[in-house]
Amino acid sequence: MTEDEVRARAFAMPLTSPAYPPGPYRFIDREFLVITYRTDMDALRAVVPAPLEVDEPLVKFEFIRMPDSTGFGDYTESGQVIPVRLGAQRGGYVHAMYLDDESPIAGGREIWGFPKKLAQPRIRVEKDTLVGTLDVGSLRIANATMGYKHRPFDADQARAAVEAPAFLLKIIPHVDCSPRICELVRYGCEDVTVKGAWEGPARLELFHHALAPVADLPVREVVSAVHILTDLTLGLGTVVHDDLEAAR
Repeated sequence: MTEDEVRARAFAMPLTSPAYPPGPYRFIDREFLVITYRTDMDALRAVVPAPLEVDEPLVKFEFIRMPDSTGFGDYTESGQVIPVRLGAQRGGYVHAMYLDDESPIAGGREIWGFPKKLAQPRIRVEKDTLVGTLDVGSLRIANATMGYKHRPFDADQARAAVEAPAFLLKIIPHVDCSPRICELVRYGCEDVTVKGAWEGPARLELFHHALAPVADLPVREVVSAVHILTDLTLGLGTVVHDDLEAAR
């Protein structure tokens, strides 16, 4: 294979059999369970990177079921998103994500910089309750419950929540383990169709784990919970701040 042939094929790793196809990526019947809770402001400031700013001590704990996604297949993920501000623009900083499929782990980290790690999240209906769980190996680190479809949630508000911009810290190491890329990336969801949206009572429990420290942002009070069913396209990202360039 010549150098020109390598450059022409070099989209993702491995070179001859990439872990995922090129985007865009369309999701059908993507289901969200999002519990917003109040936590400690000092704990948030310790994990949110500048130039993002935190105005309120809030965290969104998300469980997302994706049964039909272009290239990535059928998988589930869970994690924490922190409401932040970049200048005048408000959005969410994706702090941690845990999922059960190698392809979106590789694609999410390499393309956008999603902080994805392997785990076993689940979302299911048990009688009158929507249940979300997150296990790492044999250990449970999150339990979430919400009353199933208790009250309709405004579709416009649901769409605005799904379409809101989000931020990622993309880190790619050099061969000597120094950072080769360290960029703040903004992305959003596009072509969103809200198929259903509900709100209701909810509870959330987090448990400590050395390598999945979700409980380092402790639950002080559950503020709200929404359950949203959508079709959407995951948009590609834009670099909004380059830490290495700023240092130079």
